[in-house]
Amino acid sequence: MPVPRSEYLSSVWRDGIFDGRVAFVTGGAGSICSAQTRALVHLGANACIIGRNVEKTEAAARDIATVRKGAKVLGIGGCDVRDPESLKQAAERCVRELGAIDFVIAGAAGNFVAPISALTPNGFKTVIDIDVIGTYNTVKATMPYLIESAKRNRNLEAADMLTGGRIIYISANFHYTGMPLQAHVSAAKAAIDALMASVSLEYGPYGVTSNVIAPGAIEGTEGMARLASSKTSQADKASTVPLGRWGTCRDICDATVYVFSDAGSHVNGEILVVDGGSWRLKGGYAVGLEANMKYPDFLLKGEFSPNLKDGRKERQSKL
Repeated sequence: MPVPRSEYLSSVWRDGIFDGRVAFVTGGAGSICSAQTRALVHLGANACIIGRNVEKTEAAARDIATVRKGAKVLGIGGCDVRDPESLKQAAERCVRELGAIDFVIAGAAGNFVAPISALTPNGFKTVIDIDVIGTYNTVKATMPYLIESAKRNRNLEAADMLTGGRIIYISANFHYTGMPLQAHVSAAKAAIDALMASVSLEYGPYGVTSNVIAPGAIEGTEGMARLASSKTSQADKASTVPLGRWGTCRDICDATVYVFSDAGSHVNGEILVVDGGSWRLKGGYAVGLEANMKYPDFLLKGEFSPNLKDGRKERQSKL
């Protein structure tokens, strides 16, 4: 069954606004980034998604391509964003097979729940390497093509108002106020925000825009399965967000389309937070906890939720 449009796009966007454009997406087989790619492809773009798992990445590409007749979606697995040469080759293949890179989504990321007391230097470094170094490598591998795209698509001068030369980074809201059990991710996302700002200043004169989208808790994603207890009730979820609900992939997709579309032509160097206002509640949802676990007791007891998905190995909830 095809994924209904209502799950990844609101009704406000006109079909064809990204006709002939090509998106390059790291972490493109993940819950959020695959939805973002699906939205762009629905609206006319072709895409190249990057991932480490060959089978998962290629399967996601085939699935996304069904969203629009004639869509071309290339899945490049076995590509590690920590390896600059691997990314460079992926970008070259994308341009060779699809013709360009007009949009980039730097979405590859790593995360797990851990207090600093149990976070090893290697664990901290792994997240920094994937999130920060991987994002930097993505910028380096794709920027020459984004500059070319921006030069071709000076949309204010064109009758069709099509766009190009745009990059967004998927960040988070943990580092705005601090978040227990997320020191590694907070440090990484703060660095990504800073990198985004530098890119906006250095490459803005070439016509390239650089912006961050910072999701809050997004319902039904792999990320939240690893961060939030599977026993969290709807009432508890609603209580962490001023708007009364967790976000959806569609919320992030709509933000992505806005930034890449003609409507976002003068948006550069910005952090677009899409979390329903939860960061203003000093972190909003509690990462890695059950409803009865209160700060600072859970830290002093060395506890966190046993009801978290962990992609690495079987884990212990007692530290």
